[in-house]
Amino acid sequence: MKHSKPVRKAVIPVAGNGTRFLPATKAMPKEMLTIVDRPVVQYAVDEAMQAGIENIIFVTSRNKTAIEDYFDSTPELVSSLTRSGKTAQVAQLEKMLPVAGTVSYTRQQVPLGLGHAVWCARELVGDEPFALLLPDMVSFGSQGCMAGLMDLYHEVGGNVIAVEECVPQETSSYGIVGVGRQVEHGFEVTDMVEKPDPAVAPSNYYLNGRYILQPEIFELLASQERGAGNEIQLTDSMQRLARIQPFHAHRYAGRTFDCGSKRGFIEANVAFALLRSDMGDELALSIQELVNDRNRQMKAA
Repeated sequence: MKHSKPVRKAVIPVAGNGTRFLPATKAMPKEMLTIVDRPVVQYAVDEAMQAGIENIIFVTSRNKTAIEDYFDSTPELVSSLTRSGKTAQVAQLEKMLPVAGTVSYTRQQVPLGLGHAVWCARELVGDEPFALLLPDMVSFGSQGCMAGLMDLYHEVGGNVIAVEECVPQETSSYGIVGVGRQVEHGFEVTDMVEKPDPAVAPSNYYLNGRYILQPEIFELLASQERGAGNEIQLTDSMQRLARIQPFHAHRYAGRTFDCGSKRGFIEANVAFALLRSDMGDELALSIQELVNDRNRQMKAA
């Protein structure tokens, strides 16, 4: 095992406008849209905590106070539920409430991209490695993706990213990595290319929104020129960091839903709901009936 500084803090950027979900996000943050009965951002926090993270740092923006309120205590609600004898709901609220002092917030005043959002957390992270979880990317599997990254980090140190396989013809939609020497929990990254043509892509392994990065990334982000979309791109600075520090990739065995897209968000709701003991069986039957109805309508058209 390689001796490395422990990863205690996680950065979760929640400053995006969520324009793909308008008009729903006109009055509420996209991260507060629910998958079954929990907001999207809760899944990222749970995943981080289950992986051993001690402190969560949210990078927010205007109109995101609902996220801060959600991770705060609600004594009036707890009192009302207690009087009504709804002890299960009280226990659930208490379980998801972070320990006092373990959650911090910083603002991204100008929307300059993911790289800039990460840079905004530099003072709260300090001079230590940190986890980065993109909340739109929701992990679905027997183990959270970040836990696997931690296993690999404890093995090799340095910088660790999570990847999944895509259809080779779809590499132009993702950030793709090159595959090098194999290690116990992953492989060495030889290249990082943003949205390569399938003909020249180094592999079909794409970045799925989970990272462990060394603090030197902040200095690189500070001097990073704007890239795609006229924004400061995290991948650009990661490529520069890879010239002086090793990167390894963890193959996530589960599936990641892109809940920043309508299709991914709906798929995540269905997938998580099907696993629920209180609704899974009935929902499966309902979905089958809806599919049958759709097929009949299309056949009649």
